[in-house]
Amino acid sequence: MAKQPPHRDPAQDAPHVGPPAHAAAGLPAIGHTLRMAADQMSPGRVLSTLRRVNQPDGFDCPGCAWPEPDKPHLAEFCENGAKAVAEEATERRITPEFFAAHPVAELADRSGYWLGQQGRLTAPMLLDEGATHYAPIGWDDAFALIAAELTALDSPNEAAFYTSGRTSNEAAFAYQLFARRLGTNNLPDCSNMCHESSGSALTETLGVGKGSVSLKDLYQADLIIVAGQNPGTNHPRMLSALERAKRAGARIVSVNPLPEAGLERFKNPQTPRGLVGGGTRLTDLFLQIRLGGDLALFRALNHLLLTTPGAVDDAFVAEHCAGYEEFAAEAAELDRAATLAATGLPWERIEELHRLVLSSKKIIVCWAMGLTQHKHSVPTIREVVNFLLLRGNVGRPGAGVCPVRGHSNVQGDRTMGIFERPSAAFLDALGKEFAFEPPRAHGFDTVDTIRAMRDGRVKVFFAMGGNFVSASPDTDATEAAMRRCRLTVHVSTKLNRSHVVTGARALILPTLGRTDRDVSTLGPQFVSVEDSMGMVHSSRGGLRPPAPGLLSEVAIVSRLARAALGPQDPTPWEDFARDYDLIRDRIARVVPGFDDFNTKVRRPGGFALPHAPRDSRTFPTATGKANFTVNPLTAPDVPPGRLLLQTLRSHDQYNTTVYGLDDRYRGITGGRRVVLVNPEDAAELGLADGQFVDLVGEWKDGVERRAPHFRVVHYPVARGGAAAYYPETNVLVPLDSTADVSNTPTSKAVVVRLEPATRPA
Repeated sequence: MAKQPPHRDPAQDAPHVGPPAHAAAGLPAIGHTLRMAADQMSPGRVLSTLRRVNQPDGFDCPGCAWPEPDKPHLAEFCENGAKAVAEEATERRITPEFFAAHPVAELADRSGYWLGQQGRLTAPMLLDEGATHYAPIGWDDAFALIAAELTALDSPNEAAFYTSGRTSNEAAFAYQLFARRLGTNNLPDCSNMCHESSGSALTETLGVGKGSVSLKDLYQADLIIVAGQNPGTNHPRMLSALERAKRAGARIVSVNPLPEAGLERFKNPQTPRGLVGGGTRLTDLFLQIRLGGDLALFRALNHLLLTTPGAVDDAFVAEHCAGYEEFAAEAAELDRAATLAATGLPWERIEELHRLVLSSKKIIVCWAMGLTQHKHSVPTIREVVNFLLLRGNVGRPGAGVCPVRGHSNVQGDRTMGIFERPSAAFLDALGKEFAFEPPRAHGFDTVDTIRAMRDGRVKVFFAMGGNFVSASPDTDATEAAMRRCRLTVHVSTKLNRSHVVTGARALILPTLGRTDRDVSTLGPQFVSVEDSMGMVHSSRGGLRPPAPGLLSEVAIVSRLARAALGPQDPTPWEDFARDYDLIRDRIARVVPGFDDFNTKVRRPGGFALPHAPRDSRTFPTATGKANFTVNPLTAPDVPPGRLLLQTLRSHDQYNTTVYGLDDRYRGITGGRRVVLVNPEDAAELGLADGQFVDLVGEWKDGVERRAPHFRVVHYPVARGGAAAYYPETNVLVPLDSTADVSNTPTSKAVVVRLEPATRPA
């Protein structure tokens, strides 16, 4: 049987620090995976569950969105994927008796790690106004309560419907349909906080806000640039793809403020070389860039290409691109001193990258949060596109843009219409299919939803999955905003911080997870997801649900919609809850690329969605071509005596879910409250290794944002920067400090000062 969850809260312990690792995976990953799984499940359950992860007849990993290869390995999961599965397939249970024993005020003092370790939620729970404890509530009563609150609003725009990236295509489509039938486009989602900058930049420049490459392209590339990304922790199966590309002749450049073990060397646990040998050295060139310096790097690279005879693919530019003359005129000039200051790189290293580019015909650039969560993130990604366009590296096999998404269906949710600014074409198709006029006014994204709750303009907050309070910026402001709501509702599998920071009333609606069997009155059902490279495939759980009567997300949305919209609404919600094929038939008629959805999704491996730039070198932009853009060089303004902080994940973590208290690749064990500082910066600031400090954010509004009691760790971070784990440091990210265009929080660019610790964490 699984081990009992900890009674005490070990997340309060001080961390221990050792030397960082220089290789990822290998035998330690196998051992760690088995120990974590055994903590949550019996041995038989471990084997029966893990063998179905990412298999054609199994379920999609609830972790990252990295795609499956054409021929999946028998163990097609990584260490962190196994942790995600174990957390969901756990045999621990949270019953109504748990809530009776623990008042909400007590739970609010626990760490997110402790809350998540308690197990799966099993029954709908209501925290009534003025109550100290959650109490059980029936499903019908819960839906009636939500419906009453929604219909009492002065406007549907006083409600917001948040979505995390784990929601299936079918549930997401039904969810956005319900919100729009209600009359609002207030559909914030986790994309607003991560890859919104990617979508904004790619839509403007290429016409499609998604990546343009497949796994096959990655294997065929000559050069792969991995910028602002740590695959070893955040997308570990990507390391297998990089290893395969490397063995086919690709060279790999990593651009990051921290050295990351996974990009140094990969010990593939599925090969003898990885288990007992030295593994594969992945990175050929490591550019340790300063935080926020990526725009300057790609501008310099583009300048060098423009001034190198024969480096530009003139035929591609002439036939397929617009805006080249304006871009080239601006990029012809380069302020070398400003470039070196912004990047922190010697000019010789930039020239070394330039030489690699000149010797490579097929180039892919991969990136993640390190590029998307800065003030100038959208210009940075536009400059990456400029770089690829110059040599015709879009729409060519083995080349293209590769934004690596986080949560397993975050891209699919957006495809299904989870977006506060839907296109007119999508709304036209939705309205035609369901015979109504959808709202046209833009809704609130995540940051604007928090502002609206704070100002009393959103009174009902409904979350389909996720941990909104912990994932959002400016923790104190977000929590205060949530507490102003009349009702907060969370559809969840596990307990988290968002359940203990509530409106006047709060509901927890437990739901099926990816690992659970989904059986309606009609019989077994399955759902579908879209991975980071635009492949759509099915997902079927196999475990008995953790409690009788647990509802799927589709069923929850359908029953709530009927309760809130009334019997007069013509949408066949009851049929949707019984038969997901009926939802897929509607998706096929509304969403481009999903024709014959029910047939194609049943094929092993699923199907690829169309991508015009990749498939035909056509670009559905305003100009009808790929757009070069002009992106002036900007750099963060960091006063003397301050550091620029980036928030990041530990290795025992996925998004806000903390699986354990170790980050063994960085040498951190037994705790999370650490701040990584370059030893030279630490010496200048008088910070001893092991000293405890408070992190104090500085922002133009003058509000003091403080994260107390962090241990200083001398670490090879790029000069001028620092790093610490979120969600503990989200308190430092100002709500109004967001990326231009995308409104994404600037979680990788927080100006902080470090003061001696004033009190324990």
